[in-house]
Amino acid sequence: MLAHKSSLFSRLMRRVGLVMAIGAAAMITAAWYYARAAADDAYDRLLLGAALQMSEGLVVVNGLLDVQLPPSAFELLGLAQRDRIFYRVLDTHGQTLTGYDDLGRDIDVTQSRAAPLVDNAVYRGADVRIVTLSHPVSIDGETEWASLMVAQTTEARGALVKELVSRAVLLVALMCLLALVGTAFAIRYSLKPVADLGDVLARRDPQDLTPLSVAVPGELWPFVASINHFIRRLDERVRLMQRYVADSAHQIRTPLTALSAQVSLIDDARLAPEDRRHLERVRNRTAELARFTNQLLNHAMVIHRVDSAQLGPLSLNDVARAAFRQAIPITVDPDLVVSFEASEDNPMVMGDMLSLREAVVNIIDNALRHGVENRLDVRVERGEGCGRIVVEDDGPGIPPADWESVTQRFFSTRSQGPASGLGFAIASEVARALGGTLGFRQRSATTPFAVCLELPLIREATA
Repeated sequence: MLAHKSSLFSRLMRRVGLVMAIGAAAMITAAWYYARAAADDAYDRLLLGAALQMSEGLVVVNGLLDVQLPPSAFELLGLAQRDRIFYRVLDTHGQTLTGYDDLGRDIDVTQSRAAPLVDNAVYRGADVRIVTLSHPVSIDGETEWASLMVAQTTEARGALVKELVSRAVLLVALMCLLALVGTAFAIRYSLKPVADLGDVLARRDPQDLTPLSVAVPGELWPFVASINHFIRRLDERVRLMQRYVADSAHQIRTPLTALSAQVSLIDDARLAPEDRRHLERVRNRTAELARFTNQLLNHAMVIHRVDSAQLGPLSLNDVARAAFRQAIPITVDPDLVVSFEASEDNPMVMGDMLSLREAVVNIIDNALRHGVENRLDVRVERGEGCGRIVVEDDGPGIPPADWESVTQRFFSTRSQGPASGLGFAIASEVARALGGTLGFRQRSATTPFAVCLELPLIREATA
């Protein structure tokens, strides 16, 4: 058996989903970095603007540095309502003029003379963003540097980062969902030629061994080419088998016929009684061998035709009549009553004339050799949605316990005498191949034993 693996659709969807998940993770990570940078940039601008406004409040009065903090600076920082503000103003000697004396003790304020410094810090247990700038002032005709530090907690900018990231996550998730749905439709559409190729193979007639002629994408063409190569090889094998069966039938039947003719020419009148008994055994064994060989060849022929013959509508009356004429020998015992009764409805079935006739011949022949005592009847009937060929005989019949076994090859209920065990096997295989059944009816006080070959009628078979 072929090992079952997941479908191409599921495998492609898993791989596409994995790629999308990696891409989504990368996009969300990039969105987080972008959101944090954007929030820092926005709030840093507010923080730097407030610090510049505060630095404008540095004035020199009577040679001393003083500071007058403008309310507008605190109003600007107040836009972030969730944050707290800390500030510190240093004079030209690095002493605190006003504000929180412990703010930014580790910062070298001289580095802010070229440009304001913005950095992260922790102050009084809270994460803060701190800006440091230096402002030149003129005291006694000399330029000195005063410094200013303004710190703001990061709660507002953290909330802004979360909001931006959550929106980005929602947008990425929506895009991934739409992409997965679109990918599913695209994969289904792209894999449709595979399903179409499977349908073409499933609908193909079992007897059709011609190469496939179907338009497929380039990726499937190696597969179709391999199938066509296999079909051509199979067709060659079938033709070789047909030729072998035909040659074997000819080569085997010819010497058997000659052997039977040579044995029949022996004049047993000149033989001793013991030799005549031996000759009779030879004749019986030769006849048995010829019959068994014919049944084996017929069985091979039936199996081959079931797989390769083109079926057509057949009249069960014609099939049963032809089988009756072939199976009943001219030298039948005159004391044996045989009859054939056709159906007035003339039921029609789909089948192969040669195989179906051979099946009925084997049923009748089996009844003549192993069942009938005084009477044999062959009858065609029309049943409920089926046609039926019934072969009845007044013999003991087959025990119900053996009904299932007698349709198997080389099984026989006879412990003595010639019996190949192929008659019912041939009939059963033909019936099964045509959608029918081979059944038995037990003998009773009012009805004889019967073998019934049932086949679906054409109307019911095509409905």
